[in-house]
Amino acid sequence: MYLLIPAAGVGKRMGCDRNKLLLEVRSQPIIAWTLLAAQAASEISWIGIISQPTDWPDFKSILANLQLTKPVEFILGGSTRQESVYNGLQALPTAAEQVLIHDGARCLATPDLLNSCAQAIRHCSGLIAAVPVKDTIKVVDEDGIIQSTPDRRNLWAAQTPQGFNVELLKQCHAEGVRQGWEVTDDAALFEKCGIEVQIVEGEETNLKVTTPQDLAIAEFILNSRDNS
Repeated sequence: MYLLIPAAGVGKRMGCDRNKLLLEVRSQPIIAWTLLAAQAASEISWIGIISQPTDWPDFKSILANLQLTKPVEFILGGSTRQESVYNGLQALPTAAEQVLIHDGARCLATPDLLNSCAQAIRHCSGLIAAVPVKDTIKVVDEDGIIQSTPDRRNLWAAQTPQGFNVELLKQCHAEGVRQGWEVTDDAALFEKCGIEVQIVEGEETNLKVTTPQDLAIAEFILNSRDNS
């Protein structure tokens, strides 16, 4: 299975002026934990890191230390996640029929989750890892007034990996460019094109490291895994 890792962002919410994936959790850069999970996932055979060339020397140094056995390629990132994934799709080997896309900042995803998504995408057109929402969600207007309370039983919080048929995802991205759609994940492109996307149960610990508090939580989770 082919894995694309969007890793082109700057950590504004993290309060840093460089790629947040270079920040460390337990003496390892965030991106290193993501790559180690991909290395340990038996279903993953190829990794593409979508990032800015200014980060490539740092990423290559990290890769040298990790000594991964799977091929890793660097792909030029865009100005948005959507653009970056589009670039990643064009750079996939021609043999790729399905692809997993996993945010570099979700460094706590386990090899088991990557394997589950890789196996499931062989039997559907699109999927996302997601977890049931625990909180009651309120829909509010621009004045902060509650408009409705959707049934929590129908709500899931989207994660990555997300998996897709490569040809279909390329078509959806092309349509997105034509229509000027701006989306925050690839599943939304499938939805806009009327293509079904399935849920694969994700992991409660599969958080996206976005803020300094998330760094502390990630460290706690990794320590807990060592002690379990």
